[in-house]
Amino acid sequence: MKVTFLGTGTSQGIPVIGCSCETCKSTDPRDNRLRSSILVEMDGRKIVVDTGPDFRQQMLRHAVTRLDAVVFTHEHRDHIAGLDDIRAFNYLQKQSMDVFAEESVFKALKYEFPYVFAGKNYPGIPRINEHIISVIPFHVEDILIVPIRVMHYHLPVLGFRIDNFAYITDANFIPESEKAKLKGLKVLVVNALRREKHISHFTLSEAVELINELNPEYGLLTHISHQMGRHEDFCKDLPEGITAAYDGLVVEI
Repeated sequence: MKVTFLGTGTSQGIPVIGCSCETCKSTDPRDNRLRSSILVEMDGRKIVVDTGPDFRQQMLRHAVTRLDAVVFTHEHRDHIAGLDDIRAFNYLQKQSMDVFAEESVFKALKYEFPYVFAGKNYPGIPRINEHIISVIPFHVEDILIVPIRVMHYHLPVLGFRIDNFAYITDANFIPESEKAKLKGLKVLVVNALRREKHISHFTLSEAVELINELNPEYGLLTHISHQMGRHEDFCKDLPEGITAAYDGLVVEI
């Protein structure tokens, strides 16, 4: 399995309009973070987790010309706003896109993109196949995906485990019963918004503590705001076996 980090930032990401901090002025490409998303390639299939506002740019940047499915973690706009741009894959692949999401996410998608779901399939609109998921494991073709229920303050969100890899973004609490699904991992990805306490995201120290508790072979941080500081600087403080992901990072598992 190969995982490409399409984006590792937030809507508080880089550059921030009007901000003159060292992170926003950085010329290190690792500090230039698009909204969080990953591309998973396994068994000849390509799956994107979340289509944020930067989805089209991410697909072009990584020369993705085929996509088999989109899986959504939750309904916030920084994770769904790019759905319209699946129309390019409809055109290239001559078929509808398989989209996997919870019922609450589809409700938000239907509000944001009513023309996609109106039943009037005029030429050029995005075409999707709806697959409603829950916390029950499901398949994308032959790929088994295990949902992980996490909380984003009061909002239920899904993380996902695929084989020995797990991806959790937009969370600040994981029930003990769900942590049991995260044992024996090679790579665990966890959101770490900033150093200071936040109402709905893990902080840097909380993310590190969680990774240490679950004890994967390797831990990666994502959904990183400019408030965290420069990649080079804050990674120096991380324990062995944990580092920050960055846009374009490719991990073979």
